[in-house]
Amino acid sequence: MNFSFKTAALARGRAPVAGAPTIKAPRGDAQIVPFPRAPSARAPELAQVGVISNPRSRRNRQGNPVHRRAGATRDMLVVEPATQEELSAALAGFEARGVELIVVDGGDGTVRDVLTAAPRVFGGRVPPIAVIPSGKTNALALDLGIPWDWSAGAARQALAAGHLATRQPIEITGEDGLTHRGFLFGASGFTRATDLAQRTHDIGAFGGVAVGLSVAGAVLQTMFAGANNAWRAGERVRVANLTDGSESTHDLYLLLGSTLRRLPIGLRPLGAAAEGLNILAVEAPPRLLPVAVPAILAGREGGWLARAGYHHRHDVPPSRLTLPGGFVLDGERYAGGDYIVRAGDPVTFVTP
Repeated sequence: MNFSFKTAALARGRAPVAGAPTIKAPRGDAQIVPFPRAPSARAPELAQVGVISNPRSRRNRQGNPVHRRAGATRDMLVVEPATQEELSAALAGFEARGVELIVVDGGDGTVRDVLTAAPRVFGGRVPPIAVIPSGKTNALALDLGIPWDWSAGAARQALAAGHLATRQPIEITGEDGLTHRGFLFGASGFTRATDLAQRTHDIGAFGGVAVGLSVAGAVLQTMFAGANNAWRAGERVRVANLTDGSESTHDLYLLLGSTLRRLPIGLRPLGAAAEGLNILAVEAPPRLLPVAVPAILAGREGGWLARAGYHHRHDVPPSRLTLPGGFVLDGERYAGGDYIVRAGDPVTFVTP
């Protein structure tokens, strides 16, 4: 899926500030909007803010004035990139102008794209990031305790007050050397469950409702499928531990991983919250599924679940995974191949 932004300007129709530079993207006409500023428009102690806004995110499409362009004020820099290239150019413009807070107005997919592009622009100096939860899924915002009606102005005030938290994104590096960063990773049955989730979005279910319907659909597909059904057969995954050099191969019904501490609607499939990358791997074909699913979602691990093929791992070391069917990262599907998966360096987020 392409970077789902259209080009627009918050102050479309306004005359630009005389002499203000315009930062053009390699393709298209996305640009930093040079807002007029009164001398007192921004108090010295408040950060320079750059907003990446996704007009195609669910709440923005609905025209909610709270969410539209994150409630940005006229002294903020706002951009709506249409492509990955334009996103990189917009972030380069933020870096050139000394932006001290990046506000991401969108869902988990928008955050994923910003986190993937930002380190290439800012290096190890990525500014704090604030998330305005306006997408179909907003798991990161939920984990950070972000309210649905948060705004860019409120985030800037929170930054000034020192309200910060860190999270380690999952870093997934392919054979092409490109590293993707996000917070919810899955393979095998998780890719099929993501397809189910998309269909629930198509019928108007979002957030926790979509998650619940997807879980129920996946369980039913598996329970009533034949022995050769793709859901039950799973996928052969090769795992190479890059720390101790060990290798193993598994037929997996499901592979799920995250660095978040809370997931939607209180689900706890990864067991006890722990630092780093937490993983659930379910052997194929799955056993005792009707009783295992409620226990897994309630956060239980080990014991009879492990003996039945439901394995939890915490603070997982960097690993090379061979994933024939590809993987999903924050809702986006990627092609099959060999990938290095690890918990990345912490990113600083602004919280209420």
